[in-house]
Amino acid sequence: MTKAVPGRAHEERTTPPARPGPVTEPVPADEADALGVVEGGEAVGIPSVAGILKGITSAFAQPGPVTRGAGRLVRDLVSIARGTDEHTPHPKDKRFVDPAWSLNPIFRRLGQGYLALGAELGRLVDEYEKGSADWHDVERARFAVSALTSALSPTNQLPMNPAALKRAFDTAGASLVRGARQFAHDVRHNGGLPSQVDRSAFTVGEDLALTPGDVIHRDEVAELIEYRPSTPTVRERPLLVVPPPIGRYYFLDLRPGRSFVEYATSRGLRVFMLSWRNPTAEQADWNIDTYARRILSACEVIKDVAGVEDVNTLGFCAGGILQSVVLGHLAAQGEHTIHSASYGVTLLDFGVRAPLGAFSAPRALEMARADSQRRGVITARSLGTVFSWMRPDDLIFNYVVNNWLMGERPPVFDILAWNADGTNLPAALHSEFLDIFRSNTLAEGHLEVLGTPIDLGKITVPVFVTGALNDHLTPWTGCYRTTELVSGPSTYVLSNAGHIASLVNPPGNPKASYFIGGDPSHGPEHWRATAERRQGTWWEAWADWLLERSGDERPAPATGGNANHPPLEPAPGSYVLDRTPPLA
Repeated sequence: MTKAVPGRAHEERTTPPARPGPVTEPVPADEADALGVVEGGEAVGIPSVAGILKGITSAFAQPGPVTRGAGRLVRDLVSIARGTDEHTPHPKDKRFVDPAWSLNPIFRRLGQGYLALGAELGRLVDEYEKGSADWHDVERARFAVSALTSALSPTNQLPMNPAALKRAFDTAGASLVRGARQFAHDVRHNGGLPSQVDRSAFTVGEDLALTPGDVIHRDEVAELIEYRPSTPTVRERPLLVVPPPIGRYYFLDLRPGRSFVEYATSRGLRVFMLSWRNPTAEQADWNIDTYARRILSACEVIKDVAGVEDVNTLGFCAGGILQSVVLGHLAAQGEHTIHSASYGVTLLDFGVRAPLGAFSAPRALEMARADSQRRGVITARSLGTVFSWMRPDDLIFNYVVNNWLMGERPPVFDILAWNADGTNLPAALHSEFLDIFRSNTLAEGHLEVLGTPIDLGKITVPVFVTGALNDHLTPWTGCYRTTELVSGPSTYVLSNAGHIASLVNPPGNPKASYFIGGDPSHGPEHWRATAERRQGTWWEAWADWLLERSGDERPAPATGGNANHPPLEPAPGSYVLDRTPPLA
């Protein structure tokens, strides 16, 4: 694969991600839908009201485009009033599936007027992009206008939502009473946003996170879980999985048949998992050094338990950032604790264009930093709000309609239950993540961890990097950039799914596919054009790759841990349940 070019790590090498159209997904009707509306994994600033208003103002502060757009909108509205306009909803836009939007002349004109307005607002951002030299400003404007457009949809208002009116009539007002109760509950217990899932249907350790294993080591930062082999033999070099410190680890172990951990053990891999503790204000000083030191200590425990000299690692999302600083530290020290490293939808270079740029305004970042320092943590609710507003149609207003207007209960899905089971981020780590995000300190070599400068170009271990074609959070071209930053042999695989959907992607899904084996000599787009598309999941390609780097087979251990690190309790452990048992 292509290696890093000295002095050019900060350059933008990717094409802008495809802009989301005016298409919204329904409240999930099945597991595929549920996966499609889940986001999470990276730490960003919290958008301020001032920042949103500035983004909207930037789009409107264009006299020529605004005048032309207003003229087009007036002409469209006249055509709509006459009944001759051709504005129609996108076939996949579930907001307008009720027959009234096409059969009732009032609702038809109402919907057409909204679509005409949305088209002009989107065109304003496009015009702003043509005249702006800074893509961060464009993404802020796009974020703000997208939120405004979504909020203005007539389907969000009871008098203008024919489906909700029919439900109220059919239930003699009972749906309105249920919706009012759910609205009051969300105002009191969910920060005023509609609940995305009924979490009461799932219990971790009973319904979720069921792969057998044992906690074999625990300190104040994380528990280390060793999963029991499911094959007679295992490969001698173990795998340490580093999940993101944002959210619980069990999206990698949802349920039997949809568990990454279960699949990895079925391939004969000896799997260990870090389960991060959910920090409180008492842990406000935990920083990147704290988490990097914990990864290194986990590696030492695993080496002792397995009787090996090195391990393989796999970092997901922000866990991949932590994995990278550990790799950089080891490279600076000349140590070889990690034999190979894999990445799951991880963005290391924040100089490439991404929708996350909408949150890069210095004032917004400093407000987020000040808030987390005051509280000691940035809360799970704050992080969840950020990701929700990145896709407001899917993650906010769908549930406004379903829960508050229609009076329906929130959906019941395992991945949505996980998504709502957030964790805090300690203030010190959040502050350092903000520096990586705003100043690109990791990719540009300005970050120091455990007393050593981090140079990604000095990482020479083999790496396996994954991206997701429909990822709204870490664009696949940005994930590809990792293969250019490190110096070791690289393999890149591109899933056809979204951010979390690409990770919860077991074999057997007929809709799953991935790209592999492209030519890396001319960047990501050329790689994709020359890559081979295969049916199935990247899990399979990754396991094949890792098995080649995992040594010989040996009999599977009959019990977890060893004399130095005996089992403390069964998986999923205590930290994922927010229990804090006494430390040994």
